[in-house]
Amino acid sequence: MSSTPVHVVIAGAGPAAQALVRRLAGSASGSRQRPFDGTITVLSNRDECPEALLELAELPQVSVRFGQAASFIDADAKIVTTVDGMEFSYDQLVIATGSTPSLPPVAGAEAGLSYSTIDDAANIGEAVKDITKIVGRRPLGILVGNGPAAGQAEAVLRARGVRPVRTTLRPAAVIASVAGAGMPASVLAGTGIVFEDGSSMNGDLVVLAEERIARSELAESAGLLIASDGGIAVGRDLATSVPGIWAIGDAASCDGLRLGLLLSAESSAMLCASGMLLGAWGSKQQAAMAA
Repeated sequence: MSSTPVHVVIAGAGPAAQALVRRLAGSASGSRQRPFDGTITVLSNRDECPEALLELAELPQVSVRFGQAASFIDADAKIVTTVDGMEFSYDQLVIATGSTPSLPPVAGAEAGLSYSTIDDAANIGEAVKDITKIVGRRPLGILVGNGPAAGQAEAVLRARGVRPVRTTLRPAAVIASVAGAGMPASVLAGTGIVFEDGSSMNGDLVVLAEERIARSELAESAGLLIASDGGIAVGRDLATSVPGIWAIGDAASCDGLRLGLLLSAESSAMLCASGMLLGAWGSKQQAAMAA
């Protein structure tokens, strides 16, 4: 007897959410995931549509609701309500609301590089390759931060041949230094930092790896367990404390660390899809047999 199709709702539309949709829809590269018999609704808090998300929205089993951020979860009724009052029922719910900086942005931060999740390592690696070609030597990097993210960023820089100079004192601004004056703006504009007292540090690139806070308000509305670091507590299978609800990406916390610092978006999507689909199929099949 065939089971009723599973309806998955994903609250969030960032890299982790997109990776999960690809995994569920069977479009992930090299995916051996069991075919997904169901539908997926993605609730995005933004009105704009990045190209990657637009491609996923064109899949027949995927519906993307733009500008419809999830605001409340009724875990007993299995209903998600958006900021505009729209309601979506679900069989399985995935919270992928990400994180937000714990401090206001540094002036000129957009000119430098950032490290907030393990996925940022690839972007930094590409930038380092370009910088190395331009300066013709091992680059000198200025690294700002003092938490786990900064520790990972330092390891990433060293592994890619950068000499990192790390400061835990927060700068007032990211600047273009004399040392980087010959670099095209398309490669990297920020090559130095300046502090409140006017002192500065110059190098060949700047990486900001400051701490972030998980967006856990939605999880709290459903009574989910919140970890001591403020993230949504998940197990190794990325399941939360409430059956049928999962959390992936930088909103989640596992083993005392933000999930974004433990797993790439693709890896967390693979784990979540495997555990979620097994549970979803199992419950649906049991219901069908009981009927």
